Amino acid sequence: MIICPACGTTNRVPREKLEQGLKAVCGRCKAPLPVASTTGQGTCSMQPLTITDANFSAEVESSSVPVLLDMWAPWCGPCRMVAPVIDQLATEMDGRVRVAKLNIDENPITSERFAIRSIPALLVLEGGREVDRIVGVQPKQEIVRRLERALVSST
Repeated sequence: MIICPACGTTNRVPREKLEQGLKAVCGRCKAPLPVASTTGQGTCSMQPLTITDANFSAEVESSSVPVLLDMWAPWCGPCRMVAPVIDQLATEMDGRVRVAKLNIDENPITSERFAIRSIPALLVLEGGREVDRIVGVQPKQEIVRRLERALVSST
C-alpha cells in the first residue's frame, strides 16, 4: 500500500509489478507514486537524502521542489525523537518535497552558512534559500502545515 503524495489516496501496488520495473501511479490522480526500498511489512518507504557540505549545491540548491533539511547530530536526543517523523515525511511527501538530513558535526560549512545554533533545526529551502525554520521537536502536523505553506508560496 502506497499513499499518493498528491491526493492522499491509498493505492495497492503489487510487489511483483515493481520488481518488473513498472512505474507506480495513483489510481485516482495518476501522479507518480513514491517507490524505493521495500520494508519487511510490505510497505514502501523513501529514505531522507544525506546532505554534506560537498553535495549541498547539487542536491539542495538545484532541487526543483522545496527541500526540508533536518540539521541534526547523533548525540542529540531530541534529534533522535524527530527522526521517525522525518522518515515518514520522506515517504508521504515524495515528489512534492525533497526530505534530507545533514549531520552538523560532519558538515560545519553548511551549518555555519545557516547559523545553526540549536538542533534539531528543520530548514525549508527553495533554491538553496531558507524560507522557513522549525527549531526543536514539533508535532508532525505542525511540520506538515509549514511545508504546505511553503508549497503554496512556491507555486
